Amino acid sequence: MKITFYGHASLAIEVSGKTILVDPFISANPKASHIDINSLAADYILLTHAHQDHILDVEVIANRTNAVIVSNYEVATHFGNKDFQYHPMNHGGSWKFDFGKVKLVNAIHSSSFPDGSYGGNPCGFVIESEHKNIYISGDTALTMDMKLIPMRTKLDLAILPIGDNFTMDTDDAILASDFVECDKILGVHFDTFGYIEINHDTAIKKFFDAGKDLMLLKIGESIYL
Repeated sequence: MKITFYGHASLAIEVSGKTILVDPFISANPKASHIDINSLAADYILLTHAHQDHILDVEVIANRTNAVIVSNYEVATHFGNKDFQYHPMNHGGSWKFDFGKVKLVNAIHSSSFPDGSYGGNPCGFVIESEHKNIYISGDTALTMDMKLIPMRTKLDLAILPIGDNFTMDTDDAILASDFVECDKILGVHFDTFGYIEINHDTAIKKFFDAGKDLMLLKIGESIYL
C-alpha cells in the first residue's frame, strides 16, 4: 500500500491496482501549488464530509477519471445527482470494493456544502485491504467511539488530524491513537492556514515520548506500508 500526501487532509492510497483519493482539496491550497490535479489518477474518491476544504477538486477530478465517489448518503447522492458515479454509505455500514473492505465510522464535526446546504453527518473510514488496514478519522474531535474500531480491525496506520481549532490537537490525537490501538500515525489537517499551524518538532516529540511514531509528510511525499 502506497499513501501520498497532497496537503491539508488530501491523500492518495494505491492498493490492489487501484487509486483512492481522499478529500481532494489541492488547487486552492497555495502550499500544494506544485501538484497538478489534472495528472492525478483516481478510481475512487472518498469524502469524509461536505466542507469545501475536503471536496473542492472532486468534480474536476471525477469528470476526467470517472471515479466512484464514496461518502455518506447526502454527500454521495449530491454528486450522483450531478451524474457522477457514486456509492452512498452510512454510519456502521461496510462494503467490499475491488480494493478492499470499507467501513464508514463516526466522526464528531460538522458537514455542510459551500452554499450552506446540508451535508449529512461527518464520518471516517476504516479500510481493510489484502495488504494493510488503515483508519482515516476525517475531521473529528476525540471520541470514545474510536475504541470500537480495534474491536473489529487491527490497524497498521491511523490517519488523524492534529491541527487543533477545528479538530483534535496533538495531545488528543495521542489519546485517539491509544483508543484505536495503533502507534503509527500519519498527521493531517495542519499548517494549511493560520488557525491550524503547528510546531512540527514539538508534535513529533510528544508522540515519541508517548512511544508512538508521528509522520508529517511533505506535500507530494509518500510512504509505503
